[in-house]
Amino acid sequence: MTAADLSLSRVAVIFGGASPEHDVSILTGLQCERVLSEVGVDVQPLYWTRTGEWYACARGLEARDFLDGAPKDAARLELRLPSPGFVTKKGLGGVKAMEFDAALNCCHGGAGEDGGLNSLFEFAALPLTGGPAAAAALGMDKLAFGAVLRSAGVPVLDRVLVGEQEPPFAGPYIVKPRFGGSSIGIEIVDDWNTAKALAASSVQLRQGAVAEAFHADAVDLNLAYRTAPQFAVSMLERPLRTGDGIYSYADKYMQSEGLVAAPREMPAKVPPEIEARAAALARQVRDCTDIRGLVRVDFLLRQDELFVNEVNTIPGAMGLYLWPSGGTSASQLLLDLLAETKSLRGRGAPTSFEPGAALRAAGGISSKLGQIGAV
Repeated sequence: MTAADLSLSRVAVIFGGASPEHDVSILTGLQCERVLSEVGVDVQPLYWTRTGEWYACARGLEARDFLDGAPKDAARLELRLPSPGFVTKKGLGGVKAMEFDAALNCCHGGAGEDGGLNSLFEFAALPLTGGPAAAAALGMDKLAFGAVLRSAGVPVLDRVLVGEQEPPFAGPYIVKPRFGGSSIGIEIVDDWNTAKALAASSVQLRQGAVAEAFHADAVDLNLAYRTAPQFAVSMLERPLRTGDGIYSYADKYMQSEGLVAAPREMPAKVPPEIEARAAALARQVRDCTDIRGLVRVDFLLRQDELFVNEVNTIPGAMGLYLWPSGGTSASQLLLDLLAETKSLRGRGAPTSFEPGAALRAAGGISSKLGQIGAV
């Protein structure tokens, strides 16, 4: 099926943003732009700088073109809310609105992945992949995400905020940013005092830190799911850790070929029942969080027991490498995702209920202040 078959005449690919994962987001965006362009899609790359500016870029750019920020000849954009959205200057004081059917969100971390960008686009009536905003925020919050899954009966490891109160499990501990991904800021410590000191000193943990018991014998497993045109899961992979005991940022991204060349075993050599269990748990994650799109679920396997660890709502390279060759192509995965996003346009919550009724019945504000008490 082509972009025309899905009524996608033009799409935007958005990448960058104010996040520690800014550079990786650029790589994901450029890869996705290339995948879509090669099958004839009219793509407009949109670069979001670290300081919040927006630029329309040419197609076919390379990573080195973004070393100093926005590429040469990129056109500065303004985002005007609630409409017309992205505009470029035209003539004496005039503007031209940028039109696209849907936008592919390739922003990792920060406001690009935590629902902030989704909320902004919802306000502007611009269809953006990922979300909905509240679900994206849940996926970024490791503490809340684990609590929601536990309440639904999904197996998760014990996880606590790093603070004065010691956890009900012994160390060593793996300390992580409460809001963040890609192994940035993650460290293993032996005792709780060290965990607290790390949380107080690390710039990556300033918004909050969570801790779990570190299990050196645990095996990492990853599985992606998609929600369009129907729910389906990818191949199961086993990322391979290096000597420091965690699957690090360098393992994932500091390869010349990027995430595709990261050390892994794919498909993972696990018993069929573990593979089936991972697929079932991924479906449970979808059902109890409503996180849609192309999503990666990260698991920990310990002594034949499988735990959901985290969810990546916008995974590196959109997780396209996890889908087996000979199955759904990378371009079709992205086209289906964009078509799903376009179909959901206009399904936001109503802006009012019985408009004016409460205002007419309110009476004077002074009388209401009297009901509150002393101001």
